[in-house]
Amino acid sequence: MVSLSRRHAAYLVLAAAASLAAPSRSPASEKKIPLAIKGYDPVAYFTDGKPMPGRPELEYVWDEYRYRFASPEHRALFKADPVRYAPQFANFCALALSNGEVEEVNPQYWLISDGKLYLFGRPEGPKLFQRDISGNVFTAEQNRALIGKN
Repeated sequence: MVSLSRRHAAYLVLAAAASLAAPSRSPASEKKIPLAIKGYDPVAYFTDGKPMPGRPELEYVWDEYRYRFASPEHRALFKADPVRYAPQFANFCALALSNGEVEEVNPQYWLISDGKLYLFGRPEGPKLFQRDISGNVFTAEQNRALIGKN
């Protein structure tokens, strides 16, 4: 049996009442799930070798983000293996994280290394990150907790 605190029970009642009173919206907007990669298609980096904007009607929610895709085929590939295609640090710059900072990505600055997608906030990001990929990946992973503070 699940035990709920009074606060959680009150929250559930208020949330249910709000959902009944609110106008009908799409499930993604109701939950306010953030858009991944500023709407760019994560699969396109692998299949087309370049960033491509996704289409709002081709969305898929995974790991607390809404991903958009340029084609139904790209969405199907992502659904089948999201870990393969999703960027390593969600919407955050891999180089900044390796330096202990948090910076949003610009989908135009990217790198695929060892089959993983890394995104950056600035044009020099991929080049600087490549100077010591294994060290930068390790440090960025160590600093992943910084993402939750933003």
